Amino acid sequence: MSKKTTTVNLDTPPFGQGFRMPAEWEPHEATWLTWPQNSSDWPGKLPVIPWVYGEIIRHLTRHERVCIIVADEGVEQRAWQVLGKVGVDRQQVEFFRMPTNRSWIRDSGPLFVVRSHPESQEVAATAWKFNAWAKYEDHNLDEKTPGQVAARLKMHCWRPIHGQSRRHVVLEGGAIDVNGAGLMLATEECLLSKQQHRNPGMDREDYEKVVHDYLGVKKVIWLKAGIVGDDTHGHVDDVARFVDRTTVVAAIEKNRSDANHEPLEDNLSILKDARGVYFKRLRVVPIPMPAPLYFRGQRLPASYLNFYIANNVVLVPTFNDPNDRVALTILQELFSSRKVIGINCTDLVWGLGTIHCLTQQQPAQQPE
Repeated sequence: MSKKTTTVNLDTPPFGQGFRMPAEWEPHEATWLTWPQNSSDWPGKLPVIPWVYGEIIRHLTRHERVCIIVADEGVEQRAWQVLGKVGVDRQQVEFFRMPTNRSWIRDSGPLFVVRSHPESQEVAATAWKFNAWAKYEDHNLDEKTPGQVAARLKMHCWRPIHGQSRRHVVLEGGAIDVNGAGLMLATEECLLSKQQHRNPGMDREDYEKVVHDYLGVKKVIWLKAGIVGDDTHGHVDDVARFVDRTTVVAAIEKNRSDANHEPLEDNLSILKDARGVYFKRLRVVPIPMPAPLYFRGQRLPASYLNFYIANNVVLVPTFNDPNDRVALTILQELFSSRKVIGINCTDLVWGLGTIHCLTQQQPAQQPE
């Protein structure tokens, strides 16, 4: 848990007070998830999804605490039944009862920020507005999640605003990726397109200003587009991710006739030409896409880059595809100090997201 201090002014954005958004590989206090319950997210497949969650949580609890949001006592009891059968350590799990609309806490949950002290690290939260990817109407419960989580953790929490109108800014966690040292990845398709328009009237400079003030971002690398089948309209966590402060993995599609080929080539070129905060080139490592995956005639956003970095382990979505092994091998070489584990997500991706989409890291107060 985090304890509030008296040195934080919520009227001043966090970066001006020494806070920044840490990289995902920095030490975690816990991982947050929301137990699956909305059948519209996985039409016809919801009964199998808790078992995928169980497998993910089983691996996470070997390395860190897992906080699970559930709607009520009944859902909590059903979750315990699944977790018990797959061998999850009960001492590593904590349930929080609060109603939600969906399970994608990467997008609806808080984005945590940290401030370093000589012997500790202070953790606080930012509660961005969530409007269900500017696509769905049922998001009134999910909108409350960041503030509720921060309150349960007794953390300071900022409500990011921008401009003279003091607009509450929409931003999903899957729309950005940071290296913890001032660099951020995002796509124009997600944040600047007028389709599924998150913040009408905000341009590139507006976004750069607000992520600077609230997340400590000094430079944004703007990629073009996301992948085909992505319900969010361009989330970056399917196409490019930081794996350390100077290395980025980028999804590539070698099949020239595939709809993903050209957009991913464009993104790859941008990354190869990009410079970091101190004008140094990034190391860019390509990772192939799996073959197109369909269910009920719909192409699904299957990507190995939707992995999640936890303490000592990296969980990677796999799809019963020959490139599963290729992707796992590349990531294991990059994360040499962590164990890279594949999680079969052929059912989970029917919800139009996988492991990174359903997790949210809470930074540790005592960094290594």
